[in-house]
Amino acid sequence: MQHEDAVPARLRAAGKRYGSTCALDGVDLTLHGGEVLALLGANGAGKSTAVGLLLGLLQPDAGQATLLGMAPEALAARRGAGVMLQSAGIPGTLRVGELLELTRSYYPAPRSVADCVALAGLDGLLGRRYGRLSGGQQRRVQFALAICGRPQVLFLDEPTTGLDIQAREQVWRAVRELVAEGSAVLLTTHYLEEAEALADRVVMLEAGRVVAAGSVAEVRARVVQRRIRCASTLDADTVARWPQVHSATRQGESLEIVASAAEAVVRRLLDGDPQLHDLEVRRAGLADAFLELSRESRQEAA
Repeated sequence: MQHEDAVPARLRAAGKRYGSTCALDGVDLTLHGGEVLALLGANGAGKSTAVGLLLGLLQPDAGQATLLGMAPEALAARRGAGVMLQSAGIPGTLRVGELLELTRSYYPAPRSVADCVALAGLDGLLGRRYGRLSGGQQRRVQFALAICGRPQVLFLDEPTTGLDIQAREQVWRAVRELVAEGSAVLLTTHYLEEAEALADRVVMLEAGRVVAAGSVAEVRARVVQRRIRCASTLDADTVARWPQVHSATRQGESLEIVASAAEAVVRRLLDGDPQLHDLEVRRAGLADAFLELSRESRQEAA
């Protein structure tokens, strides 16, 4: 039975090993209703293992995984979840409309076919055989199958891989609509701009451990880097040796600088090159935070 204060999905001190390899090491993760949680990490960081535990596809060696307050393998829990994984195993001979009708039949109050078509962008595809679709079209069908049951919690594993920009933005709009309705979404993605666009919170994994967690702004704030770009004749190798400068590279006429503080570096740039122009300073993005925090974690492990 579902507990009153159950959250859509949770890992408590979850651990998982594959032989001598530690895939997850004491991971805590909580997904709340009406939010998108982006689970980030390089290949092998533990993202797929975490998702597998939450779906009941894997059993933890330590800790606990719950889905809608229940054991993930419970039928009631699975009926409240929608899943879009990287590998689908969908019969290629069935038509898209047949797949939708079949999947909708598993749920007590599914979305209408028209709603699924609109949310996933399946116009003109219902009569097509799944195996005859392009890779991007198949991903859109997989998304429709994941959302057709009105899931309370939705797992999206690299959902926009293989999609063009227009299809990707359609998926983003659909995710926002589902979240506005109260669904909880766990998103894994290699597209950090996707996490920045959609996520309310971010959890970063490195070698099976959480290295950062919080809002996009909070995680980004952990990296105090500033990126400076300008058109200048200054030598990049010389600038790279300045205090507070982490790196300096040249891209044609532009000088690209990563620094821990912008003000002193910009002042020195202007003093060194009065003809400097097209100056741009911006905060570290999520991609910068991901790379820096991963580097710090590897250094600590070493």
